[in-house]
Amino acid sequence: MTFAQVSTLALTDDHDVQERLWFDAAQPWLRDPHHLRATITREELDVRNSPLVLFVTLDAYEAAGGFVRRDLFSDTQNAGYIADVSLLHGLATDRLVALAQEISGEGWSWVETRIKHDQAELSAYGHLPSHRREMTKKEKAEFARLEKVRDETVDALDAYYGDDTDVADGDKQDALEVAANAASDAFDVYAEQLEAWSDEQKAGAGAFLTLDHAGEVRIERGLVKPEHKAAAQCNGIAGAESFVPEKKARPLHSEKLCRRLTAHRTAAVQVELAANPNVALAVLMHRMIPTVFSNQYGLYHSERAIEVQVTCSHDKLLREADDMASSPAWLEIEAERGKWSAMLPKKATDLLPWLLEQSDNVTIHLFAFCVAATLDSVSGTDSAHPLNALSDVLNVDMAKYWTPTRDSYLNHVSKARMVDVVSSVVSSQAAAPLASMKKDAAAEAAELRLTGSGWLPEVLTNRETPKVYCYGAGVDDADEIEETTLEAETEVETSEA
Repeated sequence: MTFAQVSTLALTDDHDVQERLWFDAAQPWLRDPHHLRATITREELDVRNSPLVLFVTLDAYEAAGGFVRRDLFSDTQNAGYIADVSLLHGLATDRLVALAQEISGEGWSWVETRIKHDQAELSAYGHLPSHRREMTKKEKAEFARLEKVRDETVDALDAYYGDDTDVADGDKQDALEVAANAASDAFDVYAEQLEAWSDEQKAGAGAFLTLDHAGEVRIERGLVKPEHKAAAQCNGIAGAESFVPEKKARPLHSEKLCRRLTAHRTAAVQVELAANPNVALAVLMHRMIPTVFSNQYGLYHSERAIEVQVTCSHDKLLREADDMASSPAWLEIEAERGKWSAMLPKKATDLLPWLLEQSDNVTIHLFAFCVAATLDSVSGTDSAHPLNALSDVLNVDMAKYWTPTRDSYLNHVSKARMVDVVSSVVSSQAAAPLASMKKDAAAEAAELRLTGSGWLPEVLTNRETPKVYCYGAGVDDADEIEETTLEAETEVETSEA
């Protein structure tokens, strides 16, 4: 018997149970500490991984008569297992209800509580915009101080992420992340104290109290129930200014990570476009027609020559994402490139005669591949991009081409971001252990939890497209018109074909 096995069996003081687990084990691996512990604590809750325990506290649980199965050999004061999970839930609910009564005193029409933060549930609710109440002179000074500290720590972290010359320093990165997160949280908490809603808004809205993965209470005010959204648009929002920080919040993803992810987005759309010649033709026509028919469309794009310029984005995508070569989209597009390279003539002088001899099926699919190879949506920010219109037309599912792994995403974001993602995709219980791990271990654990989830970062789900401005040629100067969608053009092209 090893010490680990002895200490695990000591979780129970029932000698009959101890002997049964040891002597009746059908296989030697059933005596491993992991399996022994799982059997003894099958219906119990690990204290170290429970947001509810952090919220209620072990002292309050035991004072209410709850039993904690202690690990006698652990040096950790709070190590053990909650035996009465229903009691713990009840204590957490009672405490949340007491806090909810305080929030209800603010005048909201309803206040609800949850012992687990469920972003999917909250996303169905509407959010009334708040306005900022007048600050005192002292409050203004504190607000400015916290804002300055937040911006300085965030800038320092972004500078570390963007510096490719330094050797990776896990301790330095962790320290910068902790400082940036703490400063951002402090600013957000202070800013929330300045939020206000009108009495009219409160009469038709409410608030939610939930627990996050760290056992902290999250209060979300100004929520409108799904069945009351329409009425709120007519009543609750009127007369209230949006609460907007004086400086824009730190972007969710760094410029370097945005460029990496948008490179994968480009490769995925290239694959889909190469397989759709009609759409490829519409894309090229969409680029050429406003220039050819400038008398009709006016100055659609400034400083562009008449000819269509062709730039292949092949090498750029490899530079922007060092994991590109192993991605499903890249493997597929490279296989297609290899097929065409084998078919094409070796000399450029033979290319035109060769093209004229090919069937329509060959030329149209080669045309689609060439158009796809010019696509480039690499960007340093998660912002509106023209490629998104094409993604909608092709119904591109990025989950087919990109998965959240350590190399593709998790090594490039903070531990706090990993915890948030795992909490929203899996559960707060699954995310809780990550907070106490080292960065590498947290990334590995997060990858396992996200496997098969189909989760995508916001950069890869954003389908917003920019507006286009035209001047002259039948429109008043500075008139804004909506850009003709590729979908409409594709429908026309398909119907004519």
